[in-house]
Parts: sequence; structure tokens; C-alpha cells
Amino acid sequence: MIWLEDVAVGDVARFGSYRVERDEVVAFAERYDPQAFHLSDEAAAATHFGRLSASGWHTASMAMAMIVAHFRETGFQSLGSPGVDELRWRTPVYPGDTLHCETEVLETRRSASRPEMGFVTSRWSVVNQDGVTVMTMRPTVMIRARPA
Repeated sequence: MIWLEDVAVGDVARFGSYRVERDEVVAFAERYDPQAFHLSDEAAAATHFGRLSASGWHTASMAMAMIVAHFRETGFQSLGSPGVDELRWRTPVYPGDTLHCETEVLETRRSASRPEMGFVTSRWSVVNQDGVTVMTMRPTVMIRARPA
């Protein structure tokens, strides 16, 4: 198990591999973001995207799947999150792309009101197979602090 005290500012990690499939892009869009450029090749071709692209919310969900898998593999036991700052979709994600995550710890601190836990703030980048950053965000995650 990884505790708050095991996490240090400057820690970096690179992990995950998520292949973006056309059927998943359309299914996500149909349910959660039914804009034409996420649903139809023809409609997307008439936009600046040029072709069918994944919803940014879908990109965030794919990133979350990789993050949770990484947490499980490393023993980082998230207690949830009070939020995400600076979420940015930098460039479109297309069917056929393969994504991975890169993280850097920016801050750690023990909770003043709940000393059994603390907060880890990181910069997360989602990067495609060409090394292009497609999404960035700065989440804060809650984690258990080592018992006294």
C-alpha cells in the first residue's frame, strides 16, 4: 500500500495504453455527448476536426480507466477527489489513436481536519502514439496517511 508519506513532489510516472475504437467513440457520444462530429464521419468531415473525433469527456474517461488501473498496480489507494483544476483538451482524439498517461506530483499535504488522510495534487497529461499531448488536467486526490 502506498501512503501519503511515500509520495514526493517531483515523482513522475508514465503508464497505460488505451486504443481508441470507433464503436466506443460513437457509443459514448450517443449516450453522453451527442454532437454530430462525435457521431458521424460525414458531419465531422465538415468541421475543423476533419473526421470523427472522441468527446473530450470520453478522453477524460479513458484517462481515468488508465489511472485507476495504475493505482491498483502500484498500491495507491485513492479515497476520492475534491476536484480537478485546469482541464484542457489540447488536440482531438481519433479512432485508432493509442493513448497513455504521464503524471508529475506537484504538491502533497496532510489534511488539517482529517489527519488520517492527505492530498496529492498532480499534473496529468494524456499523450497519443505520436507523442502529442491531447489532454491535461491538475487533479487533487485524497490518500491515506500512515498511522502514527
